[in-house]
Amino acid sequence: MVIGNNRATPRLTRRHLLAGMAATGATTGTLASVSVARAQPAFTAPAALVEAARKEGKFVIYTANFAEVIGEVIKAFNKRYPFIRGEMIRAPGGQLFTRVQTEASSGKLTADVVDHTDRGLMFGIADLFQDYAPPNAADFLPSALVSPKFWPTAAPGWCIAWHTELMKNPPKTWMDLTKPEYGPGHIGIVVGPSGGTAWTFSMFQRQVLGEDYWARQAATKPRLFPSGAPQADALVRGEISIAAALYSIIFPKKRDGAPVESIFPPEGVPITPHAAGVPKTAANPNAAKLFLDWFLSPEGQAVMIRDQGSMSALKEWPATLPGFDPKVNKVWLPEFKQYQELNKPWLEEWNRVYGYRQ
Repeated sequence: MVIGNNRATPRLTRRHLLAGMAATGATTGTLASVSVARAQPAFTAPAALVEAARKEGKFVIYTANFAEVIGEVIKAFNKRYPFIRGEMIRAPGGQLFTRVQTEASSGKLTADVVDHTDRGLMFGIADLFQDYAPPNAADFLPSALVSPKFWPTAAPGWCIAWHTELMKNPPKTWMDLTKPEYGPGHIGIVVGPSGGTAWTFSMFQRQVLGEDYWARQAATKPRLFPSGAPQADALVRGEISIAAALYSIIFPKKRDGAPVESIFPPEGVPITPHAAGVPKTAANPNAAKLFLDWFLSPEGQAVMIRDQGSMSALKEWPATLPGFDPKVNKVWLPEFKQYQELNKPWLEEWNRVYGYRQ
């Protein structure tokens, strides 16, 4: 990462934004309410699918999620289906996308499931995937879906976190992160171009918090991080005192006793639905579908919420998330066409405003 400004790009005014939206037919992102179900029935799968998966005996999952998270998910799945082995290949989003494309072009794609954090990238290679829908397909937020072939195994949400020993007057809203009292160097943020989750957060800031939000926050001179993991580590070490962070990264730090606390601000909680599907070339399609059926079910989503601190794209959550009150907090999802078409011009502007050069 290089901090500096050696490239000038024109500022995107409200006129540019409205013109771009008119050209694309796009609308702004939406705030959505979710609720928490009181009880959920245990997951059951058709006997024929279970038997076909048993004969295959394994599935290979390519994922851009954290290896520790998917490892725990596979362990939970194996409590129900111990006769199916899950093999995982994990890579960062861009590298994983390139690997899938390269292997597919040479006829050597070995994945039975591809689970990606950037649904925009997956949308571009939808023709590589077979038709698939989980039994509870109708239970997901429509705005979280970009293709009938892909389903959101997770939907990480953003929070404000702080070091409890260093910050005695923590911020309470997203707008607080533009206050001069929290700068310079107190706040740590993930750079906008780092991937789908950071891009979603950047869109939320611009569309919900105001066109001038980036400039106001940049004026506090925050510390920039290439991704959420080093940002969270820096917060725990006290190198920064505040972080606009993914809760699923902060959650295990809090659980393990780190001196951090967090809130979900009232203006909204941006979430980034993942996209998972079964390639047409899957060698173990039945095991793959059984795994995804379970993962996307209330039982599997409860594991993500309760044990991993992730949010869900289900309309009705099967578990509660500490600090998140569905009656108060609303999740925010970007309009997908904007997510695709505004990415390049807006991130160029983000780079200029924050003085970031890749």
